[in-house]
Amino acid sequence: MSSSLSSEADFEHMFELAPVSLWLEDYSALKQLFDRWRAAGVADLRAHLAQDSARVRQCSAALKVLKVNRRTLELFAAENQQVLEANLDQVFRDDMHDAVFHELAALWSGQLEFSNQTVNYALDGRRLDVQIRARILPGYEADWGRVLLSLEDITAQVRSASQLRRSEQYARDLFEHSPVSLWVEDFSAVKSLLDGVRAQGIDDFKTFITVHPEFVTRCMQEIRVIDVNQQTLRMFGASSKEMLLNNIGRVFRGEMHESFADQLLDLWEGKTFQQREVVNYALSGDAVHIHMQFSVLADHLADWGLVLLSLVDITARKKAEAYLEYLGKHDVLTQLRNRAFYAEELNRVTRKGPWPLSIIAIDLNGLKVVNDEQGHAAGDSMLRRVGEVLAKAVDPPACAARIGGDEFTVLLPGMDERSAFALQERILSMLDLNNQFYPGQPISLAMGVASCRSGDMVEAAIHRADQAMYAEKIRYYQEKGVDRRQLS
Repeated sequence: MSSSLSSEADFEHMFELAPVSLWLEDYSALKQLFDRWRAAGVADLRAHLAQDSARVRQCSAALKVLKVNRRTLELFAAENQQVLEANLDQVFRDDMHDAVFHELAALWSGQLEFSNQTVNYALDGRRLDVQIRARILPGYEADWGRVLLSLEDITAQVRSASQLRRSEQYARDLFEHSPVSLWVEDFSAVKSLLDGVRAQGIDDFKTFITVHPEFVTRCMQEIRVIDVNQQTLRMFGASSKEMLLNNIGRVFRGEMHESFADQLLDLWEGKTFQQREVVNYALSGDAVHIHMQFSVLADHLADWGLVLLSLVDITARKKAEAYLEYLGKHDVLTQLRNRAFYAEELNRVTRKGPWPLSIIAIDLNGLKVVNDEQGHAAGDSMLRRVGEVLAKAVDPPACAARIGGDEFTVLLPGMDERSAFALQERILSMLDLNNQFYPGQPISLAMGVASCRSGDMVEAAIHRADQAMYAEKIRYYQEKGVDRRQLS
């Protein structure tokens, strides 16, 4: 008798001082409700409850709280059990009803215990994430008269997990929607290959990859692409990541082999952060000029298992640079080389040859008359036609340039006077064809040829070519009966 009393006192003591929230409840009214529903033919409890939300509240009302411990009152900010019981509608509300289905279904199916994660609310309004574990006590299996529930406050863990998920999603969104193409790659196999070469005693890696270009190809094949973002798909014209990765050989080709060899050389020398300009290809076949940043992530410096590449499309910039370079060396109207390029080329040939050097000085006859009588648009049309003629007649290494308003020069390095006269005939032949194509306004060119065999004779040769051209121009105007002042 005293042992039984001691055991009961011990239970009361442990129940009261337990570090988790404990609830002793009476579920007998719930079992009676279930029995009535079964007798009425209810087989699917979930469907039965879903038909009428009032039935869930009926189940909750059937539960009777017998006793709670001190930790429960602290957790739910209740002065005593009476206050807690009087405000159970504030404790069990909102989110909790979604979890009740699981608990009721477990009991309906005959289980004597269940566990579940749900939401309760403290009387001061705090939202509590709790882990519930419930057990019908031995001896009460028939009527469910005593059920012991423990509630563990897991609010901090749930919030931490939620914050981690939000942080991971934030990082994922930054990656996925970055305006820059991002690639996450695994270079661990590449590192193993480089380590293998080093283990063979190879010191001069640059010479090694020059002699063994297949090693560079092998390294390219061993790169594993883990992920790419949406901007990457747009940049390379792929509808999905699978489409891009299945066609990776079409993206990295051509001159990429050479730039990747440089990248390997940097990695060999320990440069795990790199920047360079490379050329890749969209799936359409168009070249994509790229500024690439390559970085082995800090936690993977030992194995290169995680590498981040950012690719910025600089194709437009490259085109603009190429156009500016073109403008710097070409005459916009005729598309021939301009005076600046002609001066540089003449200076280069004067210093280095090759010799002999021949020069054809050319002037468009009658431009001033056309400008005065028909307007500058008509004059510009004639100049463009001269550009067409010279572009078709003159092949490298010869250089045709517009050096003034109606003045043109052809430099012929390594060609003698005989070759220059042959080219002059070719220009006249092309000019005849051009005049047939534009019958309304024939153009005429005055040309003079001269040659020299050393740099100190170049200026004199240019002068002779000019004099010969002007003599031809005078003959042209004399034959036309035009005043000498219209030579320009």
